[in-house]
Formats: sequence, structure tokens, C-alpha cells
Amino acid sequence: MAVPSGGEGDDRAIWLERFHAGDRDVLEACYREHFRTVGQAIGQVLRGADRETVVHDVFVDLLANANLRRGFVGGAFATWIGVVARNRAVDYWRRYRREGALDEAATEGAPSAPAERMEEDVGARLLMAQFRSEVLPEKWHTVFEHRFLLGIDQREAARRLGISRTTLAYREAQVRRLLGRFARRGERSRR
Repeated sequence: MAVPSGGEGDDRAIWLERFHAGDRDVLEACYREHFRTVGQAIGQVLRGADRETVVHDVFVDLLANANLRRGFVGGAFATWIGVVARNRAVDYWRRYRREGALDEAATEGAPSAPAERMEEDVGARLLMAQFRSEVLPEKWHTVFEHRFLLGIDQREAARRLGISRTTLAYREAQVRRLLGRFARRGERSRR
């Protein structure tokens, strides 16, 4: 059901009620009709994979978050969704900038590790090597190395691996899932 334009009326009230309820047909129409609007609003702040990520985050949140949908009470839907999208892009940009600043601050004044810390590091490296050889599928080794061992951020890791950031995020989630299972298995064996 397309987003009705124009004045107040029964169609508009019915559409708004269905939108607030999260009706699949209404939300699909919003996606189809306003994908470009959302992309352009986010494109004022972000580019490339970040833009793509936030565009999809906006629509996923629109599907999942009834409070967000209730934020639209009428008027021009394109304007409302554009403002939501731009605000989301600004929040994303600020968070990314803050994370980068925190990473730099953490590494600038970091003292060298004492001997007992070095022993813990060796143990951790051995566990990671065991995880990689026994549990992790070979196709995800490079994602594991870039994101978990080297600590390279998603943007740079995706660029180095020649894959989209969305693909990297999916693979990273799979690695995290396997790593969680591996850690739980280790906890059970220590008991």
C-alpha cells in the first residue's frame, strides 16, 4: 500500500494505522518508495560502505521498532524519513570518530607489558591458534586475522580483503559465534 500523499482523509488515517502496526505491505511500500530518499539523506554525511550500512539500519529499525514508527504522526513521510536517516548518519559518524579517538588514546600512552602479562599473552596466542586450527573454517581465517588478531577496523579490513563491509560483518558474526562456542567449551573442560 503506497504512502498516500495530500490532505487528510480516510485512506491516510488507515495507512497511518497500518504503518504504526508494522503492516508488511505498508513497510515494503515505504522501502520501495523511499529507499532513494533515505540514501540521499545519509549520503550528505557518509559515503561507500558506511552509507550502505546506515541505509539498511534505518529500514531494519523501521521494521523492528514500533516506537520509531509511532514517531511519524502525519505530514510528509519523505521529509520525516529523511530527517530520521540523516540523524542516524550523523550519530554513526560521531560514534565512528569517537571510537577512532579512543583507539588512538589507548595506544599512545600504553606502557610495555610486565613479565607476568607476557605469559598471559602467550597463553592467549596459543588458544587463538588452537581455535583457528581446530574450529575456524579456512574461508574465515583472513577475517579472523584482520579483525580479531590485528584489530583492524571494519572499513579497512573490508578494503584489504576486497569484500563489502556487509559481507565482512556477516563473516565476523560467524567467527564470533564459533569463538563463543569454543570459549564455553574451554570453560566446561576447566571445571
